[in-house]
Amino acid sequence: MKNPLLLALFLVGTIALPDISSRGTQELTNDGLTGASQAILSFLDQRLAVVYPVIQRFKSLITLDPYNVTKTWIGSDICSYRGFHCDNPPDNTTAVTVASIDFNGFQLSAPSIEGFIDQFPDLALFHVNSNNFGGTVPSKIVNLRYLYELDISNNRFTGQFPTAVVGMSGLTFLDIRFNSFSGSIPPQILGQNLEVLFINDNGFTASLPEIPGDGTSTTHIIFLTFANNKFNGPLPRSILRSMSTLTEVLFLNNDFTGCIPHEIGFLTGASVIDIGGNKLTGPLPLSLMCLEKVEQLNFAGNLLFGAVPEAVCMLLRDNLVNLSLSNNYFTHVGPWCRGLLDRGVLDVSNNCIPFFPGQRSMQECAEFFVKPKKYYCPHMWFHNFFSCRYSHVSSSSASAFMPMVAPSP
Repeated sequence: MKNPLLLALFLVGTIALPDISSRGTQELTNDGLTGASQAILSFLDQRLAVVYPVIQRFKSLITLDPYNVTKTWIGSDICSYRGFHCDNPPDNTTAVTVASIDFNGFQLSAPSIEGFIDQFPDLALFHVNSNNFGGTVPSKIVNLRYLYELDISNNRFTGQFPTAVVGMSGLTFLDIRFNSFSGSIPPQILGQNLEVLFINDNGFTASLPEIPGDGTSTTHIIFLTFANNKFNGPLPRSILRSMSTLTEVLFLNNDFTGCIPHEIGFLTGASVIDIGGNKLTGPLPLSLMCLEKVEQLNFAGNLLFGAVPEAVCMLLRDNLVNLSLSNNYFTHVGPWCRGLLDRGVLDVSNNCIPFFPGQRSMQECAEFFVKPKKYYCPHMWFHNFFSCRYSHVSSSSASAFMPMVAPSP
């Protein structure tokens, strides 16, 4: 070039252009990305820019993505990523942030969610039902001040109960069922401000703890499931006494022992109570007559005996859809209960009721009743105790509904 000015401009341009490209790549690399980029990404809000590298790092850990979900996790428009949902955070109504993550049914596989869920400071909902995430629940989720729904059900999580959720005052929904958690559960979780607590189908052992306090506190739990674990010991009286708001409670398929506490009558809001498949013994408490909203009652597969309380059959007959007492050792059914039998509501198959079809053999019943001390309930008078709107019925009158007959020989 003959013109010195043009030559100088050309040299400046060839030197400056690589510097711009280098700065752009370095900034992305500092954010935790791999590979080169042609330009710096532009985000709608700084809060989105902060979580972008978190998402990309988690993406690199995913080993299986059958629905190609992560193929949408490209570029700066995080709010359009499949499974991520944006909203305005409570502390700044003009800002935009990731408010919820919903991976339900994506069947993604990753060894851990550590460094992922706990890096979204504005997260309110985290739903990852039916994936293949493993490891333990990060303890740092306690810092997620807006989180009120946590659903990690049907995954491969292990370890102890995720104690980080204890004390999270905003949490109202906790679902950790169908995983491999083990050990015991902290008593504080039962007194927490939860509406839904699903911990069924894990490997929890030990006895259920009593709710801390003086026994007069109440909780707000509506749905509670302990089913299909290895819990043992008695049913905690404080749980039954303080959970009048329960709509459904499932204790089935554990190793609970002892007698059914009369406090079960305090579950006045429950429509479903399932305590089948345990080792509970003794007679049914009369306080069951207080369950005026109950539709499904399952006590099948225990060691219960005595007469099926006529008062229960009479007072609950209008709402009951199913009363399952099969595979126990009951010995008598009165006229009100026979009415439920005729309607297909009551199931007393495989018991010890004389002259009824489908009962245990005489030998099997005799072997059970020759060991009365093994199945004896202390404080038997509690089984005639109830406190509800039917309290005008005296215990002596109520006992008239429970004819005492000898067990099958």
